[in-house]
Amino acid sequence: MEMMSGGTAASRAYNAAVYTVIFVLGVVEGVIGSFQYGQSPAPWVAILLDVLVFATCVLCGWGIMTFGGALAPAAGWILASFFLSMGTRQGTVIITNTAAGKWYLYGGTLAVGAGLLATFVLWLRAKTAQARRPLV
Repeated sequence: MEMMSGGTAASRAYNAAVYTVIFVLGVVEGVIGSFQYGQSPAPWVAILLDVLVFATCVLCGWGIMTFGGALAPAAGWILASFFLSMGTRQGTVIITNTAAGKWYLYGGTLAVGAGLLATFVLWLRAKTAQARRPLV
């Protein structure tokens, strides 16, 4: 029994480490994207960054086969991007009110939502297929 409880604690620690890493991946994507969205060609780089965050959410969710696997990088991206889009007392804003800035923030938010929805559908299909398997 002691080994089983130790394995459970190790499993929880491993899961916590995995979710932390993919959350940090989302934060890193949000920080890098917040500074690079306006690169030339201006709106296309922002759209490419949106596609990247969508792919990250779907692939992390699919890789872990949990909805939380997609939610962790999504939350990291949203926290970083929206924190960096807020103005300061001095008036400085990192993500500006330009076409590229709007594509990055709004498109990224839609991409995160679509990534979460796609992951949920993949997860649901996997669970349904697993339930239909005969027990032999």
